[in-house]
Amino acid sequence: MIPRHPHRTEDCRAISEILQRVGDKWTVLVVGKLGDGPLRFNELRSAVGGISQKMLTTTLRGLERDGFVTRTVFPTIPPRVDYELTDLGYELLVPVGALGEWARKNTKRVKAARARFDGLHA
Repeated sequence: MIPRHPHRTEDCRAISEILQRVGDKWTVLVVGKLGDGPLRFNELRSAVGGISQKMLTTTLRGLERDGFVTRTVFPTIPPRVDYELTDLGYELLVPVGALGEWARKNTKRVKAARARFDGLHA
């Protein structure tokens, strides 16, 4: 029997790994804010709002590891660290921005659907 939708397991895993990174709530917000240009850690933390220092550090490290963000340390006292999107990060900004815009436009529709569903299953 031939599968209707043949796929390779390694492709699915690779796609899943990347989507876990780029689909993360904080990743979307951080990439969006860095789309306007480089920011220092505290500037980025203020711009994102609601993110803890630990979560921002974790998110930035993951984005740096995956090639979406660069971290530049300037030898000043205290050291200055800037975060900036790479070319790959700017490419990611396109679908992330579109997804964010879609979410903003459809928030009311999603909330209405949830209310209908919850009302039927209460």
